[in-house]
Amino acid sequence: HVVRKFLSLISSHNIPVYLIDPLILGLVDKDIEQIRSSSDGPSPECKYFCVPRDFTTFALLDKMWKHEVGLFRTAEKMGFQWLKVLNKDPRLDGMDDLSGTEIPLHYIFKLASHAIHLVVFYERSGNYLWHGPLRLKQHMDRKFVPFRKLHFGRYPGAYEKPELLLVSIDDLKIQIPKNPSSFLEEMTHSRFLECRYREARAFFQLYPDDASVDAVEFRKRAKSLLHLAALTLNNLGVKFWLSSGTCLGWYRQCNVIPYSKDVDLGIFIRDYKADIIPAFQKAGLPLKHKFGKVEDSLELSFQGEDDVKLDIFFFYEEDDHIWNGGTQAKSGKKFKYLFPKFTLCWTEFVELKVHVPCETLQYVEANYGPDWKVPVKMWDWKSSPSNVQYNGVWPVDEWDDVIQIY
Repeated sequence: HVVRKFLSLISSHNIPVYLIDPLILGLVDKDIEQIRSSSDGPSPECKYFCVPRDFTTFALLDKMWKHEVGLFRTAEKMGFQWLKVLNKDPRLDGMDDLSGTEIPLHYIFKLASHAIHLVVFYERSGNYLWHGPLRLKQHMDRKFVPFRKLHFGRYPGAYEKPELLLVSIDDLKIQIPKNPSSFLEEMTHSRFLECRYREARAFFQLYPDDASVDAVEFRKRAKSLLHLAALTLNNLGVKFWLSSGTCLGWYRQCNVIPYSKDVDLGIFIRDYKADIIPAFQKAGLPLKHKFGKVEDSLELSFQGEDDVKLDIFFFYEEDDHIWNGGTQAKSGKKFKYLFPKFTLCWTEFVELKVHVPCETLQYVEANYGPDWKVPVKMWDWKSSPSNVQYNGVWPVDEWDDVIQIY
C-alpha cells in the first residue's frame, strides 16, 4: 500500500525512480524471465512487495529532478512524513578548495509503519554513479526509521550506470536494473573511498608540488597509461587496484607522484588470465619483462610511451597475509613483500573509477613504513620497502622461463 502510494506521488511529479531494494530485487531475479515476458494482466497475488520488511529502497538520478518543495507538500497531503539528509558534495572538492557545498543525498518518506528510502545518485567524472553516506545531523530524529538497517547508508558507493527495464510487478509499473543479479553483485562491492584532499593540502604545504614541465608531462602520460590499462583489464573482466607508488600517490597527495616513473597495479593471482599479455600488446604496450611464473612471484612490466612503464604485480593469498614477489634479473634472487589482508574499495583517481585497498593506511604502511608521509626520491625495491623479505634464488635451469626480458 505504501509503495503504491509513493509511486503515485512521484509519478504525479514526473520523477523517474528505479527499484534498488536488495530483498525485492533478489526475489524478482529468481523470476526475471517470467516477469520480463509476462503481459500486463492482473497478477493474482501480491508476491514481491508484500514480503514483510520495514522499508523499500529506490534510486533517483540527481539530474532528473529539481523541484522538491512541491513534492514534499503533496507528500504531506497524502499522509507521508519525510526527512531529507544533506551532506557535502565531493565533486566540488579539489586541491585548491574544499567547497563545503551541501547536496541532498537521501530522502525518507514514512507512512504508518513502512518507510521508503530514496537514494540520490550523482554522476561523477569517471563516468560512473555515486551515492553518499547517510549521516544524521545533530537535530534529526534518530528514531524516525531503523537507520542502521538501511542498505545504502553506511558507506558511500560507486556503481556503473545501469540499463533500466520497465516491468510490471504485483500490478505496479516499475523500473528495475535490467540485470538484477549483476546489480546485486555490484552492490556487495560498491564501497567508495574519497581522496583525502585535506591531508593532501597539508602534505603540499610541507613539500611543495613539482610544477616543472617534466613533472606535468609525466603526470599526463601516467594518467593516459592508467586509463588505457584500466580499459584493457576491464574489457578482460580482470579486477585490479592501485598498488605501490601509485597507491601512495593517491592516498598521500591525490595525484601521481611525479618522480615515480611508472604506474603500479596489483591483481590477485586467482584473477590471472592468459590473455592479459596479448591484450596489452594489442593495446600498443609491448611486454618489457616477465618475472616468475603463475604459481610463484609473477610480475609483468609493459612499456608505455616516453619511458613510462606499467608494472603489474600479482598477489598471493596465505592464511594470515597476502604477498607479491620480486626477482632480480642478473642474480636470480627472489624477494617477497608481505601485506596484511585487505579488501577492495572504489575511488576516483585522475578521472577514473578504480579500486584501492579499503585498508589503505595498513597497506601503505606495510610497503613504506611509518614514515610514508615523507617523500623519498631514492628507492631501492630490494631493500627500501619495510615489508621486503629475501625469498631464495630461482634454480638456474628455470631462468629461461622465470626471467624474460624483452
